[in-house]
Order: sequence, then C-alpha cells, then structure tokens
Amino acid sequence: MKTLAVDLSTREGSIAMADDDRLIVSLEWSNDQRNSAPFFHTLNQVIREYSSPEMIIVGTGPGSYTGTRIAISAAMGLQATTGARICGLPSISAISADPDYAVLGDAKRSSFFFARVRGGMFVNEIALMSEPNIVERISQTTIPIYTSDDLPQFKQAKLRFPSGALLCQRALEFPRDLVRAPLSPIYLREPHITVERAKK
Repeated sequence: MKTLAVDLSTREGSIAMADDDRLIVSLEWSNDQRNSAPFFHTLNQVIREYSSPEMIIVGTGPGSYTGTRIAISAAMGLQATTGARICGLPSISAISADPDYAVLGDAKRSSFFFARVRGGMFVNEIALMSEPNIVERISQTTIPIYTSDDLPQFKQAKLRFPSGALLCQRALEFPRDLVRAPLSPIYLREPHITVERAKK
C-alpha cells in the first residue's frame, strides 16, 4: 500500500512516501509557519512524481498547532480527490529510530513538556514542568533525550526533528496505534495533561 506521511509540527517540515516497507522518497525543508507555500510545492511535487497515496499519515505533534492544522487540512484535501484514508500518529514517535527515548520541548508560559517513547511508540502522559522540575527529570533519565526546539540550557537534549520516513515506518509497525480521522493536533494544555508543581 502506498503511504504518504506529512509532518509540519516543528520548524523543519518533512514529507515521505513509501510502498509498504519500501521508502520511495523522503524530503525535508525549513518550515516557516508564516508561509506554507514550500510545503504545498513539495507535496504537489511528490504527488506528481510518485502518484497518489492510498493512506495519508499526519504527524499530530505536540508542536506547532498552526503547522499541524495545515497538514491535516492538506490531508483532507487529498482525501477528497484521491479517496485515501487519513490517520494520525504523534510526531514525537518519529523523531528517532531509537526504540526508547525521551522528548522535551518548549510549552510556552515558562514551562516545558516531557514525553517518553518506548518501543517506537509514544507512551504515558505528556508532563508539563517548570524549568527546575525538568532539569531534575533530565538528571534522572538514562535514555537518549531529543528536542525540536532551541533549548540550549538543556545540554543533554539533542536537536532532532520528526521524520516523514519514520512516520511511514511506525504506521507499518503499529497499525493499531493509528488515530483515525477526524484528526486534531495534540494540545498540551487540555485537562488530561499532567502538570507538575514547581519545586520550592
């Protein structure tokens, strides 16, 4: 089955297409949230050169709500013209090929998010933390830590961005974890998010 994967949740956009487990193309570019033209140009190029997909996987974040909404809208437009099925996966599950790792990011309002990926898939809740709390959490973490944000104060976190190619791979490996349409971005401040109090 031909699968198209799209992620616009960070400042680096990614599109990939695979035919079952064979990667056909993978493209990345600087993703300016104020200008989606490069994304649509890249998307049209992939569709034109490699034909329409049967399934579309959208990275749902956490990250840029605007970028993720654009990706979801584009997927819906493609679905209308191709009949492709739309599914979502957390973008953070496609940051690294490592089986187990952690992801931290800027959650605004002087807070940060911390999430775990185990066996290639996002697990547990996303925790929102103050800087002192996340420093402590990092000190207790023995697995690789990645971020897609500019957070030089957390030296243990390596800069890495979600990959469309990895989204295709995760969709093939974990079909039961695919989120069915209608899709929405992963929101960091909904009630189910765990917020840890700052340490005194």
